[in-house]
Amino acid sequence: MLTLLFDGVAYGMLLFILAVGLCVTMGLMNFINLAHGAFAMLGGYVTVALMQRHGVPFLVCLPLAFLASAAVGVVLERTLYRPMYKKPHLDQVLFSIGLAFMAVASADYLMGSQQQIMQLPDWLRGRTELLADTPFVLGMGHYRLFIIAVCAALTVALQYVLSATRFGSRLRASVDDPRAASGLGINVNVVFAATFAVGSGLAGLGGALGAEVLGLDPTFPLKFMVYFLIVVAVGGTTSITGPLLAALLLGIADVAGKYYIPKLGAFIVYALMIAILIWRPQGLFVRQGGKS
Repeated sequence: MLTLLFDGVAYGMLLFILAVGLCVTMGLMNFINLAHGAFAMLGGYVTVALMQRHGVPFLVCLPLAFLASAAVGVVLERTLYRPMYKKPHLDQVLFSIGLAFMAVASADYLMGSQQQIMQLPDWLRGRTELLADTPFVLGMGHYRLFIIAVCAALTVALQYVLSATRFGSRLRASVDDPRAASGLGINVNVVFAATFAVGSGLAGLGGALGAEVLGLDPTFPLKFMVYFLIVVAVGGTTSITGPLLAALLLGIADVAGKYYIPKLGAFIVYALMIAILIWRPQGLFVRQGGKS
């Protein structure tokens, strides 16, 4: 039982890092980017390619995956996404879904349709068991423990940046009233570009971390799009706490459901989502004065 809980928490933390960029763009920038998973896929492929073809160490690949996805995010934000900010949400959905399908086709052409295999370093392999001689044995995979530690550190850092730094204040001001923010000397375009880049970079980092756990193939952006949307819908888009809790609930429910009732694993996740949204239609946490 404790092992399932541990694996569910690790899975949930990974989903949070993958989806938090979408939470930021939807909640703070009011832009629906359903191509978000493509940036995660890019980070995963960058990591696999650097490790397999160039022998780059895994820990070096992680920041490179973040930077590569962030760089692509900046370019696309300035060229393709920015004209869509003031468009209706339906236009944004259709536009970003089109980009997602283009990313799938590009990955299939460049990398092939087979699932990629990532070889982890020796120190991230294996498993440690606590309370081994009791009914409450806790088996902790070293890589899942590493995922929890990295994602927890990123969560604390992101929460601090958004709530306690000048950049976070400028971002909130730019979203609430772009004209007033510009009048105060805030470069709204630069703030939005930086926010989009960080969100894309976090997706790429999540893709790099999740390539071994989730699997990596060209259908990745479409396969996990629903999970990203569940995290955003259940957790809300006006805070970091809500999506984090939603991702943990989703991870635990998914792992436990697939273990105890394999044929109803996905059903349990969707039933939980529906129940929470009936109870809290705006998500688990809504920032006072924020957009609903």
